[in-house]
Amino acid sequence: MPSSATSASVPHAATGPATRPLPLSSHAPLPVPPTVFLLLIAVCTAVTAANIYIAAPLLPLMARDFGSTPSAVAWIASVAQFGYAAGLLFFAPLGDRVDRRRLVAVLSVVTAVALGLGAAASGATALAAAVLVASAATVVPQLLVPLVAERAPAHRRASHVAALITGLFTGIVAARVLGGLVGQAFGWRYVFVGAAVLTALLGLASAAVLPAEHRRRTGPVFAGLARLPAVVRGSAELRRACIRQGGMYGAWSALWTSLALLLTGSGDGGHGYGMTTATAGLFGLFGLAAAVVAPLAGGLVDRFGAAKVVSAAYGTAAVSVPLFWLGGGALWALCAAAVVLHMALVANHIANQTLALTTTSTPAVANTAYVVAGFAGGAIASALAGTAFSHWGWTGVCAVAALWLALGWATTAIPGRSRRRAESA
Repeated sequence: MPSSATSASVPHAATGPATRPLPLSSHAPLPVPPTVFLLLIAVCTAVTAANIYIAAPLLPLMARDFGSTPSAVAWIASVAQFGYAAGLLFFAPLGDRVDRRRLVAVLSVVTAVALGLGAAASGATALAAAVLVASAATVVPQLLVPLVAERAPAHRRASHVAALITGLFTGIVAARVLGGLVGQAFGWRYVFVGAAVLTALLGLASAAVLPAEHRRRTGPVFAGLARLPAVVRGSAELRRACIRQGGMYGAWSALWTSLALLLTGSGDGGHGYGMTTATAGLFGLFGLAAAVVAPLAGGLVDRFGAAKVVSAAYGTAAVSVPLFWLGGGALWALCAAAVVLHMALVANHIANQTLALTTTSTPAVANTAYVVAGFAGGAIASALAGTAFSHWGWTGVCAVAALWLALGWATTAIPGRSRRRAESA
């Protein structure tokens, strides 16, 4: 991927193609061909992203193992998202300041060790602690996305980011499908062991092919974290991207983390489809819609700009919520809703992340703010969805998702209209 240092910039990345040049942190050549580099990074992204979602399809099996109910251990899925958000706050900003090769290697090893300890956990509390550490350390994808964006040509930046997003959503699908199948056949602990081995292998392999970086460190190593509030305050476009991703990802998390309870019929009320964990895991194949849409969404952002793609994504997601509600009793509606929501999620994510990476001079810090906002919204929505499922069933989960979409859009659309009226005056 050639440098984008000579690319032209545009003043409004939100309304036009994302062509603002990003500062290259390293001009060192890649040790492998660019295509091989992008492919390996995408695979590493898939494997590490799967760690965040690995617990969700296994909740019924964990509950059975610990002598509890699935809704009583559903909070473990939220712990994973909170852990990831915390890891992003501390580790992702380091991408602007330290050698990413060493950081990726260390974090990969820590994640693998934590997953191994999770596999040996004797109770929900010990497992949640291991998941928290593993999720906090599995921020490797968000260290690699800014690097790929830096080295991509400006007119193809969103498409290159989309390649990594394809890997990310493929990992989410694998976590649900393969996790469910392996968990049903051998037990949930073997899923954690397999994830630990893959994380170590792919993480160390990716670290080996990263370009050499020789940076002169100035100030504290966590200075990027201290700068995060100022970076967010200084960019209205970044703030909008953060809020809209939080709304969209929160809606998706509320529905997707509760889905295993509906499909297996293992909620406290016993309502649902009565599927096995393995069969319910196959439902994750609908998530492949995101992997298919990602390259298309990247091209649309490059051509039409982020704002139009985000608007279309929110409209699409709004259609999915009533379909999910109908899916509580009609499997065809649940299948259609899963496809529609994944299409909306990936389009929204690619558009907003490309925007976040091109609106400031510190892409790693801006990307940290963006992804933390998304996962914080997802973690809160997941926690509320677990409670809602216990009290009001699937209808309560759908209500949480609808609320998150409404908040994500309304809190940014109103200021946007005010700004346009001011500009036309």
